Amino acid sequence: MALTGAVILLAALAGACTGRLSPTEPGPATATLEPGSTIAPPSPTAPATFEQTASEVPEPTPAVLIAVGDIASCDSEGDEATAALVEGREGIVATLGDSVYSSGTPEEFAECFDPSWGRFKDRIRPAVGNHEYYTPGAAGYYEYFGAAAGDPTQGYYSYDHGSWHVVVLNSICWEVGGCTEEDPQAQWLQADLRSHPALCTLAYWHYPRYSSGQHGYSDLVSAYWRILAEAGAEVVLTGHDHDYERFVPLDAEGVEDLEFGLRQFVVGTGGFSHYPFPDSAPPNSQVRDATTFGVLVLNLYEDRYEWEFLPVAGGGFSDAGSGDCHP
Repeated sequence: MALTGAVILLAALAGACTGRLSPTEPGPATATLEPGSTIAPPSPTAPATFEQTASEVPEPTPAVLIAVGDIASCDSEGDEATAALVEGREGIVATLGDSVYSSGTPEEFAECFDPSWGRFKDRIRPAVGNHEYYTPGAAGYYEYFGAAAGDPTQGYYSYDHGSWHVVVLNSICWEVGGCTEEDPQAQWLQADLRSHPALCTLAYWHYPRYSSGQHGYSDLVSAYWRILAEAGAEVVLTGHDHDYERFVPLDAEGVEDLEFGLRQFVVGTGGFSHYPFPDSAPPNSQVRDATTFGVLVLNLYEDRYEWEFLPVAGGGFSDAGSGDCHP
């Protein structure tokens, strides 16, 4: 009797909650309890769980710059070997001067440079070297590269590559108005940097500001170095000495500055010849080699960069590392 009363009470409560159903309205399914049956308590419901996985962040794609100078000659096969390193590799190609020996004539560009490196012509952004000016006005150089080489009366220009601002200078500066901070090229450089306030800036030209190679330091480009250092630029690429050399970051006066200094590379390893180092390495020279042809590949990210010196087949030297852009 007690159980029957409980069932009646539950039914009454259900009716109060659901509303009274007419005989013709379908109602919820019900189960009839037999005398002596018991009602099992409901099982506790476990809270819903969701497996959360950290979304994979794709690796950022860098802008690639492939750099080398002192490249081709009809008397050397080194340029064919370095061209093989560029083949199949994406990126802008920065030639760092003395693209062809010995005088940069139109004939030398056509017969000695074009057969090996001409296949990259549409992505070369060149810098002019001293050997190009052995032909008056570097006429062969400007004729071969055309608009990519800039105004033939200047030979300096800039472009953006990814998030980086890239400046190309003419270190044969006496040919284009002088080499001091008051002369046209330095004035243009200052204005260009003001109008392109990028977090990351790279510059390249032919004569190295610092070098322990055969030609050594060049004071001719000291004004450009100082302007770039004071503007917070990150990297300078040069050629001229036929070797590879990487320096510690240096400030405007050439003093080591690991936090805000400019890192310079000499990459005169394009294939023409090697120059032995005349003396031991100075304290600010980190790595150097005068035995291996190769190219320098830079991966330029939004706030940092990576470098790798790729040797030609059979070459015994390599170098790699990374750096951050200055805040």
